[in-house]
Amino acid sequence: MDPIEVAKLAAFAAEEKKAENISILNVGRITLIADYFVICSARNRIQVKSIVDNILERFEKVDLRPQHIEGYDVARWVLIDFGAVIVHVFAEDERNFYNLERLWADAPRHTLQSTVSDTSACRMR
Repeated sequence: MDPIEVAKLAAFAAEEKKAENISILNVGRITLIADYFVICSARNRIQVKSIVDNILERFEKVDLRPQHIEGYDVARWVLIDFGAVIVHVFAEDERNFYNLERLWADAPRHTLQSTVSDTSACRMR
């Protein structure tokens, strides 16, 4: 699966659990860390875990496993590392504080067209 398809799948899995402000940043040309960051917010720790769990379940169905997961127990900022794609699921306060979109402002951004079932509904901004 292409990294952009991995990023879209993560974004739509997050959207299924009502994640907010979902962004896909194309960071591949400005860092060696990953090709894409998927960033989203949740209203509380329970929703953070629900979003993460859904992402992991959706990826398990296509036989993709993360290389690393960090922050799940605290559920304020969970990082899921799929290699070329890193997913950040934030509680609202943490997202505002760390503001990764500002930190990676030079990265082209994809936004969702908000159709959960259609992973092609992602456009470049």
